[in-house]
Amino acid sequence: MHVYGKLAVPAQLPEILTPLRELADNLRWSWHADTRALFELADRELWERTGQNPPQFLAQLSSDRKEALTANKRFLTKMRAVHKNLRSYLDQSHASGAPSVAYFSPEFGITETLPLYSGGLGILAGDHLKTASDMRLPLIGVGLLYRSGYFTQSFTPDGWQCEDYPSLVPEDVGFTELNGAHIHIALPGGADLYARVWIAQVGRVPLLLLDSDDERNEPELRALTSRLYGGDALTRLRQELLLGIGGVRAVRAYCDAHGLPEPEVYHTNEGHAGFLGLERIAELTERGLTFPEALTAVRAGTLFTTHTPVPAGIDRFDRGMVAGHLSVALPKLPTEACLELGAENDPGVFNMAHMGLRLAQRCNGVSKLHGALSRSMFAPLWAGLEPEEVPIAHVTNGVHEPTWAAAAPQLKQPDEQFLASRKALRQRLIDTVRRRAAEAQEDSEFAAETAWIADCLDPDVLTIGFARRVPTYKRLTLMLSDPARLRRILLDPDRPVQLIVAGKAHPADDGGKRLIQEFMHFASDPALRRRVVFVPDYDIELGRDMVAGCDVWLNTPTRPLEACGTSGMKSALNGGLNLSIGDGWWAECFAPDFGWAIPSGHDGLGGLSRDEQEAAALYDLLETKVVPLFYDDQPGWLRMMRAVLKSLRPQVLADRMLDDYLTLLYRPAAEAGARVSVDNFTGARELAAWTASVREKWASVSALEFWAELSADSARALFRAEVDCGALSHDDIAVEVFTGDVDGDRLIAPVVTQMQHRGGNSYAAEVPVQHGGTFGYAARIVAAHPLVTPQEIGLVHEIRVPAVRTGAQPSETHSHRPPEE
Repeated sequence: MHVYGKLAVPAQLPEILTPLRELADNLRWSWHADTRALFELADRELWERTGQNPPQFLAQLSSDRKEALTANKRFLTKMRAVHKNLRSYLDQSHASGAPSVAYFSPEFGITETLPLYSGGLGILAGDHLKTASDMRLPLIGVGLLYRSGYFTQSFTPDGWQCEDYPSLVPEDVGFTELNGAHIHIALPGGADLYARVWIAQVGRVPLLLLDSDDERNEPELRALTSRLYGGDALTRLRQELLLGIGGVRAVRAYCDAHGLPEPEVYHTNEGHAGFLGLERIAELTERGLTFPEALTAVRAGTLFTTHTPVPAGIDRFDRGMVAGHLSVALPKLPTEACLELGAENDPGVFNMAHMGLRLAQRCNGVSKLHGALSRSMFAPLWAGLEPEEVPIAHVTNGVHEPTWAAAAPQLKQPDEQFLASRKALRQRLIDTVRRRAAEAQEDSEFAAETAWIADCLDPDVLTIGFARRVPTYKRLTLMLSDPARLRRILLDPDRPVQLIVAGKAHPADDGGKRLIQEFMHFASDPALRRRVVFVPDYDIELGRDMVAGCDVWLNTPTRPLEACGTSGMKSALNGGLNLSIGDGWWAECFAPDFGWAIPSGHDGLGGLSRDEQEAAALYDLLETKVVPLFYDDQPGWLRMMRAVLKSLRPQVLADRMLDDYLTLLYRPAAEAGARVSVDNFTGARELAAWTASVREKWASVSALEFWAELSADSARALFRAEVDCGALSHDDIAVEVFTGDVDGDRLIAPVVTQMQHRGGNSYAAEVPVQHGGTFGYAARIVAAHPLVTPQEIGLVHEIRVPAVRTGAQPSETHSHRPPEE
């Protein structure tokens, strides 16, 4: 019989036990060990049976057990201490000088009990919220509530991935509904999309989750937020409209309900939430600003973070479909102007990343290498700038230590105790793997073939881990390139190796599923399965045990397609050593004391494919470096683990990441937003008018002459320019000279110097010359305004100058008058 309706019945607790309710409803329990230990103490068997989920635990706690706890002085004392700790944590004021931030993300990985994440993007977002809470930053998270979440993973007998979708009831996991939040978005065809707003409390940080499961919606729309990354393009577009437009409205409702001011900064974690900028523009046009003025104001306080290393990873929608939705959802905005924000080379496509970049004055990638890659990939959006000048910074991701390394060994521990801690983590992982393998076999036709599980893996054997999403570029099966060689490594009688692997392929990614199937076939060999295990249903719990218990973390993406790759960071927090392709975070953090870098190959080199070269390098490192060090040089292995904890750990912490965001992006964005919004947005109005005027008149600017010479002692290069501003003034421009060493026809790491206006059309600059040899230079004119950087405006006139002639005398002058423009 189908359920007709549901009633949320809260668990009844004796008054003395009511602190348990607050402890269960705040997700801080997911990273606070003492809180989890308290629930385990209350009823260990029930704690495990309910998946270590406090709200479900309380709902199923028996009356007899509650009565027993009311008389258990030890338990009550611990409960009061843990509750007092939470209250003290929550009562602390916000950090001084930290701007308020609304952080939008399509997924959030807080705990394995909330399937609101699929992989690294969501885990990062969860760590971002947890760390902001610990650092007392005034941040509000915004996402979608997926009632069927992301799938749980099972397999057919031949190793093909199957998906089952859980059911998430927000009341059952401690969420509260935001009363009075009336979220409504009009859709084409007269349809209406309504959404409820749930609050998940993540320590000090509220996470607002929009939910389309509203009885006012038609069935199709009611199921809109059912699954993460499910459905067709229309479903995805509507999810992203709800996240962006509805998310801003949810923030407004939350702030109104709690008497809070509007956030100073809006942070878009990937392009999925990009429509938030259009909703904010619509708000400002209601207050009398024009579209360009509102766009200017919104950009100043908006930050866009891209995680995408390739264009294929960007959400792109049919332009006509987007136009149809925007014209109805935001009818007072000029639809064509909105569409231009998502324009790309294909005139029929609306590009979400392009919109995110155009709506944000500050943008960043998630590692140093990814920042450079993003500048190159998105350079066409800033025509006239060199790729290295494109205004996309980078903040390398970090990870939340209390979540991922609560039981990590400590530097102060003596060697014997340190090694014992590592072995205990390895044993805990093995116990988890055996339990999960046995559970996966319970309903299998191979239930009789489970004898191997009880003694699979060995806590004294070198343990290598590989766990992540399984798109093709992450190359799960690179390690299988030479199966015979890998078998010899794994089954060496004197120095064996064991391999633990986990991962999920997207439900629509048959290529990823085939990779998993190939690995499972390899691992099913009876001779190997005590040394190689694929663990089903990769989630936060399994990930936590794997990064803690593996001695070596393996990562084999195709460089440069790994934007960051934080799983290796989590391993490092536990003293694990990384064995990875030099991509993402490992490209900037690698040192020989921290692990091993697998050299990148080049197709065709030595007659081998790139994959074959890199697989051979991986095997070589295992055979000649990793395995011998682990078994034959324990002091050397210990030194590397200690070096990782001492020197690498500070680099990979999410605390460092949030500090970088504050310094490089949040505070500057808040200051920029304040400057343009003061006095009824006078700054935004003036900047928008100036920008329009400069763009219109830019063609009238030209360089008349340019001179370059060396000083008499050859210690300085002297530059002069004559510039005609045309219809603009000299206050509207800047003249820049770039100097440095030369490689062919390119300057190497040029230094930029702004030339000083000397009156009339004259500009001059002096630049120190550091050494003899060829000294290159170039010059240009850029549009300049005190509220933005020249790179953001992107208006450039290059001043064409000749190369320095070899043997030029110190007094010789090179002059250039450009041709008529």
